[in-house]
Amino acid sequence: MSTSSNINSVFYAESYHPIQAGSIDGTDILPHDNAVYRALLCSNASLYDPVGDPKLIGDPYRTIFVGRLSPLTTEHALYKAMSKYGRVKNLRLVRHIVTGASRGYAFVEFETEREMRRAYQDAHHSIIDDAEIIVDYNRQQLMPGWIPRRLGGGFGGKKESGQLRFGGRERPFRAPLRPIPYEDLEKLGIHPPPEGKYMSRFQVPSPPRKQRKSVEKEEYSHKRSSAEREEFSRESSSMERDEHKTIARGQQEDSNKRSFVEEVHQHGKKSSMDRAECSEKRISTEREDHHRKCSVDREEHSHSRSIAEGVEISRKRSSRDNKEHTSKRHKHHCTK
Repeated sequence: MSTSSNINSVFYAESYHPIQAGSIDGTDILPHDNAVYRALLCSNASLYDPVGDPKLIGDPYRTIFVGRLSPLTTEHALYKAMSKYGRVKNLRLVRHIVTGASRGYAFVEFETEREMRRAYQDAHHSIIDDAEIIVDYNRQQLMPGWIPRRLGGGFGGKKESGQLRFGGRERPFRAPLRPIPYEDLEKLGIHPPPEGKYMSRFQVPSPPRKQRKSVEKEEYSHKRSSAEREEFSRESSSMERDEHKTIARGQQEDSNKRSFVEEVHQHGKKSSMDRAECSEKRISTEREDHHRKCSVDREEHSHSRSIAEGVEISRKRSSRDNKEHTSKRHKHHCTK
């Protein structure tokens, strides 16, 4: 590639090396300031553990770094601004451990990787509380060999400090205009510039992606958990409906039983009343029959008695008449 075509070409670091980060074209083989030297010592001695921070939460593939925030920006304002690009799951605004003041950067985790990429693409150089922010992916967990700014590493920096760092999204490496020392870079473990694969400043570098197997496994797990939740919800709804039906059926059966018992009770009362009424009627009828029979017997007895008395009177009369007749005959004979 010619020198004239390399002037506007850039490339981005895929892994972090302190010496390379201090070089404008990524070809330096010696640290040019004390901060780079300190970062190199930390890297060689493995003094920094990028995943040992207890405050780290969430999925790094769904998390963005937001820098150059206004000191006045609060968690609520940042949440509101980031919600334009997707559903925010977690948000951590880094504050001073003593004063509690904002350090000017934050980490925002989204619900999905797609939402994170949308924020990575569109939120860069947006305005929050009159401050132009920068957005990058979570290099702390995803970039091999990362050393943070407080240990002499990182990206960016100010010209006034003389500690500029290159290779990041905001300040990429320029394509080398001098010969590349491949052997020296290889000895230091530094990736050489990708000749023939440079990018323009208007191209946006893509953040790292999850391995396909991990993504598929996560999506399968998510779909499976969703299906299990839906199945459990359906079963719960079905069980609730069955339980409601059973309760309603039991209540209906209890109501029917109560109605039947009341009906039987009323019928029993009615039957006992009918039986009592029939018994009273029967007793009354028997009494009437008895009175009637007694009356008839008395009448018959009185009639028989009257007849007997009449016969007795007739007999006595006949006897008296006979005696009188006999007496009269006797007297007549005597007179003669």
